[in-house]
Amino acid sequence: MSTVIAHLRTALYLAGFGVPVLPLRDGKVPFGNCRACARNACGGRPNMKRAGACRCTAPCHAWAAATTDPAIVTSPLWTAAWERTVCVGYHPGGAGLTVVDLDNPAAVTWARETLPVTRVVSTTRGQHWIYRGVMPSHNAVRPGMDIKSLMSYARWLGPGTGPGTGPVTALPDAVRALAVKEDTTPAPGEVVSSLPARATWSREVATGCRHTEGYVRTGLDRGLALVRARSESGAGSQAFGVARFLAAQHTACPGPCGLAAAGEEIVTAAVLVGVPEPYARRAVTNGLEAAVERAA
Repeated sequence: MSTVIAHLRTALYLAGFGVPVLPLRDGKVPFGNCRACARNACGGRPNMKRAGACRCTAPCHAWAAATTDPAIVTSPLWTAAWERTVCVGYHPGGAGLTVVDLDNPAAVTWARETLPVTRVVSTTRGQHWIYRGVMPSHNAVRPGMDIKSLMSYARWLGPGTGPGTGPVTALPDAVRALAVKEDTTPAPGEVVSSLPARATWSREVATGCRHTEGYVRTGLDRGLALVRARSESGAGSQAFGVARFLAAQHTACPGPCGLAAAGEEIVTAAVLVGVPEPYARRAVTNGLEAAVERAA
């Protein structure tokens, strides 16, 4: 069997199971855009971060071209790409998956000691740990570790092994928290961010909350104390955890519960102990969304 036919069969097999595929060229990277899509002149595809109306049938725009449509996979434009393909890629987020890409033995050791066991795929230099669920993709979340899910692609290296052959483990909070990247703690007295006066949580912004103001305020204050206690490191991850826990208490409320205002208080607490504001805000947003996804 020729390599071209082998890649095409693999792609069709994956597409049949709802895994969006794409060809990867030399260097194990996506093919470049066609002339019409060069430098994103077409405006981009509808599923990209900067959404456009591009309907190009060539494998343009990297992960955004990944498809489960066999007619596209076997089309003349894709066939020409398969002839120069070195391996098959796929879009994890499009398949409802997240890949923790561990690029060296130290990263693998850390994952084994820290993350829930799940399906494992061996790579040239390390392992891919596959989880069920999606999240934003981030590079270098730790030394030798990337997260590939939404707006990213990964190489197909086989079904992998792991604790059983059934469904992979649900995406854990420990992986989501890795996306909260913190800069080195600034020197004492250094201004990290200029925070304007922000709204605080109160019954006025939580008219649809089923909890008493005392209950919510007590929980929020305890969470803020936990964040402020992380003056050396870990405040961003703690902010993620506090936001996730807080939001989880309100999933049964008719709403609104004023969680945006509570989130602002958590952001402020994290910034005051040295977390750059953009990272603090991302941590809190991810935490609030994680609770909603878990309840869904």
